[in-house]
Amino acid sequence: MDCGCGWGCNCTNSCDTGPRTACDGVVGEGMTGTKKAIVLLSGGMDSCVAAAIANQTHRLALLHASYGQRTEARERRAFDEIANFYGVRERLVIRLDALSQIGGSALTDPSISVPETGVNSHRIPITYVPFRNAHFLSAAVSWAEVIGASAIFVGAVFEDSSGYPDCRPEYYRAFETVIRAGTRPETRIEISTPVIAMRKSEIVRRGIELGAPLERTWSCYQFDDEACGVCDSCRLRLSAFEEAGHADAIAYRAGIAS
Repeated sequence: MDCGCGWGCNCTNSCDTGPRTACDGVVGEGMTGTKKAIVLLSGGMDSCVAAAIANQTHRLALLHASYGQRTEARERRAFDEIANFYGVRERLVIRLDALSQIGGSALTDPSISVPETGVNSHRIPITYVPFRNAHFLSAAVSWAEVIGASAIFVGAVFEDSSGYPDCRPEYYRAFETVIRAGTRPETRIEISTPVIAMRKSEIVRRGIELGAPLERTWSCYQFDDEACGVCDSCRLRLSAFEEAGHADAIAYRAGIAS
């Protein structure tokens, strides 16, 4: 079926989905006369809240990248459910298989174990996928030029996170310089990182305030049936919900308090 986005890609069209009974008050595609933004939506909590924030001021186009990560199928499911929640028709799903071929990360190399000992802020963790976000941003910029999006929203977090180097604020400022140098003279695309300086608990609270579907997100690095509760991403998520004073609705493996 032709996606209808006008780009001739593998964009997924959700126009044949049922009524959005769970989305009362959601703006999404209903916004008219506003600027369009691409949201890099992994399916995780941070990018979901970034999408909820972007939805307040922009018409949404959602981009998801699969790159051979351990929970690839579960993240794609989360992306689809969040996109359906917001009623977004303009979607692009891409594959970046080079990242798994390159390896060097516990997320893409099955021979490297995912750490379960907790977050260590003094070193770059083995779950870092080398320069991954540059690949995501490059695809987003290319798509933005084609569909006329004026902003790219990214759910990067630096202050309260695993400490990935491509989540630093200066990284995104530098990438904006690259965009200006490498696109058409009339192109104006800004990168927005609305949660980059928030604590994880603040992200949870903000998401709840905006009615973001946090229960449809996925954070676990290891499993796609029930979250492990012990990888860095699960630990950060559990701590965030506890600090925010809210229960996390996703399922965790036996013995993990949620």
